[in-house]
Amino acid sequence: MILVIDALNRHRHSRLLEEMFRLRARVFGGRLGWDVKIACGMEFDEFDALDPVYLIGLDERDSVVSCVRLLQTTGPHMLSDVFSDILQGQAPLRAATLWESTRFCVDTERLGQTDRGPGSVARATSELMSATLDYARRCGITDIITVIDPVMNRVLKRSDNAPYDYVGATVQMGKTKALAALLDCTQERIARVRAFAGIDYDVHVDEHALLQRQSASPDTGLPMTETLAQYFIEQIDAAENPAELAETLTLIETVLGPQKPVAAEPEVTEASLSNA
Repeated sequence: MILVIDALNRHRHSRLLEEMFRLRARVFGGRLGWDVKIACGMEFDEFDALDPVYLIGLDERDSVVSCVRLLQTTGPHMLSDVFSDILQGQAPLRAATLWESTRFCVDTERLGQTDRGPGSVARATSELMSATLDYARRCGITDIITVIDPVMNRVLKRSDNAPYDYVGATVQMGKTKALAALLDCTQERIARVRAFAGIDYDVHVDEHALLQRQSASPDTGLPMTETLAQYFIEQIDAAENPAELAETLTLIETVLGPQKPVAAEPEVTEASLSNA
């Protein structure tokens, strides 16, 4: 089941965001060996400070098993700022109705073989693709551009979700190759993905019910460990202008959740002791 987290509700889901960043570290830093930033077992970057939309897949225990990140292309995004070699000198596509999908991953180790659907595509993968396309369509997004590797390109084709076009060229990126694909967010494409996987149910999580289940153990955010604190201090020191500083502070809130102020200890004075 899929939960949408954005700037409006992320303060309620810091535990799930922490799990998501840890999943990204295991997949992109560990399994795939990408050159990504990992701190305290979590993978996040400067684009996580730009109020992206996350779609997070949960299992029956409300644990994170998949995720994807959506960014507007009218501002900084990975294809224009990180993977620009793919464009081969072309200007990046930018439009209010074109969003970028990145950091798509599924926890295949947790799910094992029991989650395999048609064509050896995990059901969690099909649910996440379907939910992403459906969310985009309902928000007025007409197309998604996504940077993928050849393996994911084959997954898209096997799941009846083949890109309708590609941008730029396939280039070597670290240990793997990367290419940029275009997907239209039409009802027809969503129906094809759902039909392929046999999804005849609503894949979206009831957020109110989820919060009720979590009420026994309130989500207070990730503790500020010494390593994580040092990382954020370095990022704040490295900020060269107010915009970079604001991005860093937003990233801190994204990772940790809103931090409750610690009440100051009452000052002990001779008068207070005598009145005790």
